[in-house]
Amino acid sequence: MTLFAIFAALLLALVAAFILPPLWLGIRSNDQMANRKVANLAIFRDQLAELERENNAGTLAESEFESARLELQRRLLEEVEPEDAAALATPAIAGSSRKTAVALLVLMPILALIGYALLGNTKALDPTQTAAPPQMTAEQIDGMVAKLAERMQANPDDMKGWLMLARSYKTMGRYEEAAQAYGKAEKLVNEDPDLLASYAETLAMANGKGLQGKPRELALRALKLDAKHPHSLFLAGAAALEAGDNKQGIAYWETLLPDVEPGSEIDQMLRSGIEKMKQGQ
Repeated sequence: MTLFAIFAALLLALVAAFILPPLWLGIRSNDQMANRKVANLAIFRDQLAELERENNAGTLAESEFESARLELQRRLLEEVEPEDAAALATPAIAGSSRKTAVALLVLMPILALIGYALLGNTKALDPTQTAAPPQMTAEQIDGMVAKLAERMQANPDDMKGWLMLARSYKTMGRYEEAAQAYGKAEKLVNEDPDLLASYAETLAMANGKGLQGKPRELALRALKLDAKHPHSLFLAGAAALEAGDNKQGIAYWETLLPDVEPGSEIDQMLRSGIEKMKQGQ
């Protein structure tokens, strides 16, 4: 808040330095007025161009565009009307300008605060609101997962909850528990190749015996849903390689290659595996 107040005060002082002296002294020469006209005309042109850009881009409705354009034209006509010679610096105008200067000096800080309260992000002034939230500890994560597991015991039909628990366990490296949770949601898993591949991988990690058996069945089931599913193609190829079915393994991994970034680690690994399988045929 203090830093904001300092910057706001400096900005107001800068604005006041440019605006208040001419008003206080009641000075406005013909040259100054001419310069103001030129500057204002340039501003009007820029504003009109900006309106046209927004209208062409579709971000400004046609009715809003016409209304804004007419308002700019009205202001432009007022700007080019000849100035009244009596409007030049006179004692009466000088007095009026000084009143305006005093009013601006008083009102600018008030209006600035009101405007910020209405349009600004007042929470940004509070360091406690803008500070980054503390990172969760491993103990807190374990606690949240444990609570989720308890909730699932009380709501065993919540398939999405079981999937959330399965992903959580898998991320934590608790593969046996993750496989069990995937099994509870197998009805949903069987409809999604991503979930089938993740379940297959989790089972393989849990049993430590590779991809033979149910993991391979899950990967092949995923490929029936999506014949070019990358994760499932990789697992099916690896399962075929484990089973000694080099021809099928080559087919799976060659189908996967176009979707892999050339020269990447996975690309090199696939090409090396394909070459070894070809040599073993």
